[in-house]
Amino acid sequence: MAARDRVVHLLRQLERAACRCPAHSNTFHQGVGAATCTVRKTDYAFEMASSNIRYGEGVSREIGMDLQNLGARNVCVMTDKNLSRLPPVKTVLESLVTNGVQYKVYDGVRVEPTDTSFKDAISFAKNDSFDVFVAVGGGSVIDTCKAANLYASHPDADFLDFVNAPIGKGKPVTGALKPLIAVPTTAGTGSETTGVAIFDFEPLKAKTGIASRALRPTLGIVDPTHTLSMPERVAANSGFDVLWWVKD
Repeated sequence: MAARDRVVHLLRQLERAACRCPAHSNTFHQGVGAATCTVRKTDYAFEMASSNIRYGEGVSREIGMDLQNLGARNVCVMTDKNLSRLPPVKTVLESLVTNGVQYKVYDGVRVEPTDTSFKDAISFAKNDSFDVFVAVGGGSVIDTCKAANLYASHPDADFLDFVNAPIGKGKPVTGALKPLIAVPTTAGTGSETTGVAIFDFEPLKAKTGIASRALRPTLGIVDPTHTLSMPERVAANSGFDVLWWVKD
């Protein structure tokens, strides 16, 4: 009973504090000027910046046409060794072949990437003249591809230049990156929409990352059929990822 009385008391307090202006209450029927707004006015603004997303069953088969539209001549496809043998990667590569797009595959991505694995992918990207990047995989693959694109586009940069402070120097990304198309094969990380690349910095045993709008994929191709090839544990962990984001 005490709890109910407390709730009623709080509701009455909120009612008394609520804005009573005609635009925000039911006092509009009393006529203009019948009540004035006594609530302090505060300006709010927010911005939602995200990659373009294409969603639908089988849309990953369209990626070859997207690369043609981008004028791609030499594409870097990044994935991991397990995924390289599974339908999502095969579907993407078939689309590239069908549309006559030249590509090279890097399948050395490490799940839960480190600075060492990032540097290996960066080295692969720097050793060729790629004009478009394609990431096929979960958050680890997409984040690794973002880093490879970043440092291949800034070949003179030190690795720690763009890493978040205090571990890195946190320098802003000023140069343009190559287009990146992300094809997620899991659900929950949202890496196909963000400008963040997370990794473990082994010397300090700390998790850090690189954050810049410039890292955002040009396009995220979300094909729900790719989840069918996920192992049970990966599917479960992806679900927990979603719950973690909601909690946060």
